[in-house]
Amino acid sequence: MCGNESATMAERIYAREALKNIYPLIDTHTHFDAPVFDTDRRQQVEQAYSQGVCHLVLVGYLYHYFDRMYDTQDSINELSQSSATKANNQDKCNVTAHIALGLHPFYIEQHTYDHLIQLEQMVIERRPLAIGEIGLDTFTDAMKQPDVFVKQKRFFAAQLDIAVAHRLPVMLHIRKAHAEALAILKAHKYDAHKLGGIAHSFSGGEQEAKAFVKLGFKLGITGQITNPNAKKLRRAIQVAVESHGIECLVIETDCPDMTPIMCQTTDNTDSHNRNVPANLPWVLASLSELLEIPHDKLAKQLWQNSCDALKVDWAYST
Repeated sequence: MCGNESATMAERIYAREALKNIYPLIDTHTHFDAPVFDTDRRQQVEQAYSQGVCHLVLVGYLYHYFDRMYDTQDSINELSQSSATKANNQDKCNVTAHIALGLHPFYIEQHTYDHLIQLEQMVIERRPLAIGEIGLDTFTDAMKQPDVFVKQKRFFAAQLDIAVAHRLPVMLHIRKAHAEALAILKAHKYDAHKLGGIAHSFSGGEQEAKAFVKLGFKLGITGQITNPNAKKLRRAIQVAVESHGIECLVIETDCPDMTPIMCQTTDNTDSHNRNVPANLPWVLASLSELLEIPHDKLAKQLWQNSCDALKVDWAYST
């Protein structure tokens, strides 16, 4: 069922039918520390667990929010620890939160070179799961300005260096700059085959999809896949899978953004169309339909793919 309480009755009925089985899932990319979740974060964690979400990754974008991310991680993990002692299994909530630290390219003008130094210090002291989200973004005219783009490339390369130095996977944010990002990755010492990595919220075409997978990255699939009009994305995913198998994919919510289309409402306010981790099964269901792969088989493979991308060994249990 959609985590969005405003879903129509028809959608709720369809949800029960389409997602009647619950599978263990990893939400590889969230911004669940955002203030939009402050009023009901505990409820959303419990609802996510009821829909199969066992792990969620909090992904960084600005240095001054890093402490907030760790506070959110602590609160989620404390909730899971306290529920582990409950006698009634139905009341348990075993969700584990993880941290990725990075300086997002879209906010490049807010980053300072001191932030890079402080980022690496936090990596040394707190050992996050990954470095991210990092990369290149020329979505707006302002981001295309030569001085801005040069700074983006410097921060991208510097954070790749941090990942290499500390043997951590990276989470890429690449928007309207796939060729430039691929050039930097190919010229760099970062090896995703060995270190792991995810091309978060992949938005490129067929050739870019195959290129990132060839470099060792998994393609992060969001609620965009639920939109039948996202023909370019859907075809790129199909082509990548035809070339490299379903081992090249992971799923994510990118909450509070990228809300699955069936969980959106005609009221376009942020509160009504906020994405939540409990909506992750819709990404699984739409991907299953697109690739014509049963939910159970796809869910198990996506779990393994996520572990491979993040260089972890989390047990899959049904």
